[in-house]
Amino acid sequence: MKRGLFFLMLLGVFMQCGGDDDMAMPQNTLTEGEPVITVHPSANPDIPFTLVWEENFDGDSLNMEDWNFELGDGCDYGICGWGNQELQRYTDSNHTISDGLLTIQVEKGNFYTSTRITTKGKKEFQYGKIEARIKLPQGDGLWPAFWMLGNDIDTNSWPACGEIDVMEYVGRMPGIVHHSLHTTSSSGATINTQKVVVPNLEGDFHTYAIEWSIKAIDFFVDGEKQYTYAPGTNNPDYWPFDKPFFLILNAAVGGNFGGPVSSDDIFPQQYQIDYIKVYQRAE
Repeated sequence: MKRGLFFLMLLGVFMQCGGDDDMAMPQNTLTEGEPVITVHPSANPDIPFTLVWEENFDGDSLNMEDWNFELGDGCDYGICGWGNQELQRYTDSNHTISDGLLTIQVEKGNFYTSTRITTKGKKEFQYGKIEARIKLPQGDGLWPAFWMLGNDIDTNSWPACGEIDVMEYVGRMPGIVHHSLHTTSSSGATINTQKVVVPNLEGDFHTYAIEWSIKAIDFFVDGEKQYTYAPGTNNPDYWPFDKPFFLILNAAVGGNFGGPVSSDDIFPQQYQIDYIKVYQRAE
């Protein structure tokens, strides 16, 4: 989800990825002679997945044993505009939990407000199947996402920590979701990526998932595989995905990838999450 300016890559904390309209098609370029990953049981498809954690957004408030709020315009983290020239300010009040749904409300008052939550330091996962059932907002300038960052980001700055964009969407490109990964090998740019056309994308809930093993990450929409990243190397420049990652849900406004807001008349908008589930295989 982080895309664009190279000086932003050096900041390396709490950034949200972004992108350009002319995104490259998927590429997995390797250096000759790099070692090939050896598969272990967590990647064995004959071993069934077991549910290890789920968030169904029961009750009327977030479970703060699992979630953190990230607040403001990013300046407190040293990345004003959240590293992407985004327009929103995150609060701890632009959301509701009701009837088993988390609803992130994106609003325009004196400025744009929204919500960004993470499981950093509380719920972090390595390998397995990770999925969420989501309904997207609609309108130019909106940029909701469900994504993950390596839990060593504080000491191993982005993009070296690795980033997995399970789903991101920009309202200026209706009907399309994006699957992407960011690594040192691509200098953080959006090279390993896929655009997916989804019928009735904005009008209904859809399920977005990854299946992540020691050698590959597969991306799914509504149970159908759409993209695979499998570089065939354990070089951390290409494969920083051998450690726990934490989850992020947010809805940004504007920015390098989100693009301009064509009209404030679209607000308020709602980004809704029904559930998140994490499955893993026995070792």
